[in-house]
Amino acid sequence: MDTKKLLKDMVAARRGVLVPGAFNALSAKVIEDLGFEAIYVTGAGVTNMWFGMPDQGFMGLAEIADHTARIRDTVSVPLLVDADTGFGNALNVYHTVRTLERAGADCIQLEDQVAPKRCGHFNGKEVISTEEAVSKIKAAVDARRDPNLLIMARTDAAATHGFEAAVERAQRFAEAGADILFVEAVTTAEEIRALPTRLATPQLMNMVIGGKTPIFDAEQLGELGYGIVLYANAALQGAVAGMQNTLTVLRDEKAVQESSGLVATFAERQRLVGKPAWDALEKRFT
Repeated sequence: MDTKKLLKDMVAARRGVLVPGAFNALSAKVIEDLGFEAIYVTGAGVTNMWFGMPDQGFMGLAEIADHTARIRDTVSVPLLVDADTGFGNALNVYHTVRTLERAGADCIQLEDQVAPKRCGHFNGKEVISTEEAVSKIKAAVDARRDPNLLIMARTDAAATHGFEAAVERAQRFAEAGADILFVEAVTTAEEIRALPTRLATPQLMNMVIGGKTPIFDAEQLGELGYGIVLYANAALQGAVAGMQNTLTVLRDEKAVQESSGLVATFAERQRLVGKPAWDALEKRFT
């Protein structure tokens, strides 16, 4: 099935599809290999792993488009792509959607922060006016070529204007044509439970490990009616912990063995990157 239509059906089912974030092509392959149904191309993850910098608006359209294209070439599951604020005004959003659709996105996420944006779970966020944010969502909807490409509208207004204002904004985004709503960084279990009863459009709930939002498991969120349960940087945080553990042993013991349990085996690494298929292709052409 077409990945855009497949994702559209997943979201509409509101069963709490668990979607991890990928920060590069190999992390995307690991996610697909483990049986997850979709992948989120994370702006924070790209910024952290590509630049070694915090999620404070350093990533541009070229970087996220390049990562999206590389991941699209690597995996066959739907891709939800983090486009931050759309990298400018409504016209920039139009261009962003065109670019990311060509790169292989099945859903494009846009948010209403003032540029330069920052992680939704950082302090000091600001949001643009509701009217400007709505115009950007309208531009995104108009820009898509495939009607099954989903536009996800995120609001960070809960942190600056309160929960009720965030709900009102999200409703305006739905009226502007957004297919998925994302109310970021709610801080109580009651707010998590309330959102699906307040907004008719399918929603994503973001589970940030160590962030401001209480952690619910995906089954609970599916029962509440959320379409997508996002763990945008679980893989990244796990990778960092794994590197730290392995390299600490290497530093202290001066060697790391394959049998240590700290590292993937050499054979597993080659399997994940598809070496047998490349070997077969080389044999075919030589």
